[in-house]
Amino acid sequence: MTTVYAQQNSNKPERVSWFQDLGFGMFIHWGVDVSLGTVISHSLAGASTEYATKYFTELPQYFNPQKFNPEEWAKLARLAGMKYMVFTAKHHSGFCMWPTKTTAFNISNTPYKKDLLKELINAFRKEGIAIGIYFSPEDFHYLHETKVPIGRLQHPLHYPVNNAGLMDLDKKQLKELLTQYGPIDILFIDGPGEGLRTYAWQLDPNLVITRDAMNTPEQTTPNKPLPRPWEACYTMGTDWGFKPTNDVFKSGTDIINMLIEIRAKGGNFLLNIGPKPNGEIQLDEENRLREVVLWNFANAESIYNVKPLPQIRDGNIWYTQSNDEKYIYAYVLRQNSDDWSYGSRKPILLPSIEGTHNTTVSILGYGSELVEYRTNADTKIYTTSTPTGLLVSAVNGQRFYTNNRWPNAVVLKIEDARFKNPKEVQERKPSIDGAQ
Repeated sequence: MTTVYAQQNSNKPERVSWFQDLGFGMFIHWGVDVSLGTVISHSLAGASTEYATKYFTELPQYFNPQKFNPEEWAKLARLAGMKYMVFTAKHHSGFCMWPTKTTAFNISNTPYKKDLLKELINAFRKEGIAIGIYFSPEDFHYLHETKVPIGRLQHPLHYPVNNAGLMDLDKKQLKELLTQYGPIDILFIDGPGEGLRTYAWQLDPNLVITRDAMNTPEQTTPNKPLPRPWEACYTMGTDWGFKPTNDVFKSGTDIINMLIEIRAKGGNFLLNIGPKPNGEIQLDEENRLREVVLWNFANAESIYNVKPLPQIRDGNIWYTQSNDEKYIYAYVLRQNSDDWSYGSRKPILLPSIEGTHNTTVSILGYGSELVEYRTNADTKIYTTSTPTGLLVSAVNGQRFYTNNRWPNAVVLKIEDARFKNPKEVQERKPSIDGAQ
């Protein structure tokens, strides 16, 4: 008798919980067009036949990242607190960053020749970082070869479900990716995934599919928490791939505050890097990651294995709660380094928190026992339960910079306190005419 198994149509709940607790990941956009410094893949959409032909035939000759050091990337990601990575194994252009047997448009036909994807996966796996693959079902190279106008979902044949040849190509490539590199944890399907999601789960039922199976907003954070799971995808500058000119980067403080807000709203934060043609991480991106490294070194506890609260913020203070509900974390955002300056005491009212006689408050990364070079300084944390919330008086004494001008959020860890349920305010209006 033949056993018939039910078709898997969604991520396993326990794997979703696992993914949510990862919290923070590294997105890596890198492709054959990095030599141009152009938007990755999209310059092909609507391009002339001459441009497309030149792109597909000439660009592979220039891809040779001799300074590519995936071990350095992985160590930096781990230091920054990134628990997973997602790499563009195949972006919309169709160029494969592994030596696929499905098309000649791949890494083996470049001067680099080596299996770059394997090198990357091995390095990140060694650091204990979960492995994610970005895969585009759309394939501009295949469209070009089959004389279909190159665009994004503007033609029926752009969809694999309508294009048997494209569907077959995608399935063969997914099989290579999901069976030849050890367990792949996460699949980011950037495009129409009908017919491919279920195939991917057939290959690996434990696979977590993010885009195409959950909300993954780009370059924006929702005003309110979305139903979990969800993932916000952001660049540090204005582009996903390497952009050598005319770029403006977010500050390290901006990125840290984004991480706090996204976690407070129950989402994951997937932060992008766009490596240079020679294989190095851009200095602007590395420097910002280094600032995140320092903040997360002290405050990582508040980012992982946490969940959102019904009230996610009070003014400039954001909240999360540990999954076991033992701790509440309050992130005190600062306008600049003079806002709660080093060594100064600050009263902080937490309106959403109700304290008890057993409530204790500490600052992550700081012991609240002394301030360097100061004698007889009172650095203790005092708490008072008031009708308007928990009042905390604390000294900011963690010295991170020589000039004492560290501008980033301070995190309070609160134990044995209750988070108040938001009160529903019902506004009553007269029903007479003219009162609306």
